[in-house]
Parts: sequence; C-alpha cells; structure tokens
Amino acid sequence: MSPARTRVDDTDRAIIQALRVDGRLSVRALAEQVHISRANAYARLERLREGGVITGFTAQVAPEHLGLGTSAYVSVSIEQNTWKPVAAALRSVPSVERVALVGAEFDALVTVRCHDNHELRDTVLEQIQAIPGVKATRTWLIFEEADSDVMRGSEGRIGW
Repeated sequence: MSPARTRVDDTDRAIIQALRVDGRLSVRALAEQVHISRANAYARLERLREGGVITGFTAQVAPEHLGLGTSAYVSVSIEQNTWKPVAAALRSVPSVERVALVGAEFDALVTVRCHDNHELRDTVLEQIQAIPGVKATRTWLIFEEADSDVMRGSEGRIGW
C-alpha cells in the first residue's frame, strides 16, 4: 500500500512558485507574497515538506563559475536488470550531476559537468563505460543553457 499523497491547492502552488523563484524567502515574506497569514504559510510549508512535495532547498550555481566549462548529456544503454547498480555507480562518478531513467532507445540520460573536453572524454570513456552493465553511451555537448518559463502560466503560476 502506497502512502497517501499530499493534496496541493492553488495556495500551495503559489507558495511553491514563490520558493522556486527565491528559496530564501522568510515565512513572513512568503506569507505577504501569497496573501496569507504567517501561521497559515508556516503550516502549509511544513505540510508540503512533511508530505514530500517540497523535497529540499538548494543553491543554483552557474557551472562555468566553478570552472566547469564543458557540459554534456550522455545517454546510457544498459543490460537488462542492472538499473539499480548502474544508477548507483553513475551517481558516484564525480562529474555526474543528474541521472534520469528514461523510456527511449536508451535507458538513462546523464548530465555531466567537466572542466574541459579532456575530462569529459575521461569521464565517459574511462568511468561511465567501465561501469558493469553499461552496454553503450552517446554524448551530446551542451553549447548553451537557459532556465525556462515553460512550467509557468501567464500569471506566473506553475502550470500543472
């Protein structure tokens, strides 16, 4: 039996959107922005965190400012029934930022951030391809990235 899912209403969506724009908002500022009381904002925020809707708060960092000037998507094809150990091994590779299981002609899509093309080559050829269960990889260089407003509607709300 799966745990009950936390219901999310329009006010919760407004809280989530405000925190996506600025995750450092105080509860007071959040309440003012969403037009609810501080007690209501605090209670809703705790319910969203405890219910697993809000899973954490992070700092978004421009990779190039950390000297990570080369980014790529690497598709990974794996042997059947090896997803769990392959995913764990991929997450342990220092240059791997994100691992996603996908339904496509390959099995996983990995975001990799490296200092340069040589490090990217070593990451793909010597680390990712050496993982037991990995059958093949394909690499796409990322030339430019931009945040998207795709999930936001015309009123700045997340469009669910």
